[in-house]
Amino acid sequence: MLMAHPAVLHALVENYEALAAVGATEADSAQVRQRMDDIAYTLCVSTGTRDIDAALIAARHRLPGARPLDDSVLAGDVVPVPAQGSSAAAATSCPTSTEA
Repeated sequence: MLMAHPAVLHALVENYEALAAVGATEADSAQVRQRMDDIAYTLCVSTGTRDIDAALIAARHRLPGARPLDDSVLAGDVVPVPAQGSSAAAATSCPTSTEA
C-alpha cells in the first residue's frame, strides 16, 4: 500500500479537527460540509481505513513523534461498523467519492 507523506497526513488531521471543532457537520453551508467530507474521504484512502475514527488513529500513528513501538491502540477490540442504512454509520463511516 502506498503511504501518504507525514506532512500530508498532519495537514489532513489538522483540517479535519478544525472543521469538527466548529461543527462543520451541522453547518448551514453545503460547501463547508462538502469540504469536511472530502477531507474524511482523503484520510480514509490515505490510511487504508473505512471509517473516519480509524483513519484519524492510523494517521496520528504514522506522524512523527508517534511511538512506533506502541501499537496498543491498534490492538484493541474491533468495533463492528454499523449497517449502511443506520444513522450511526453515516456519522462515522468515510464518505464515498461522488466523482467518477
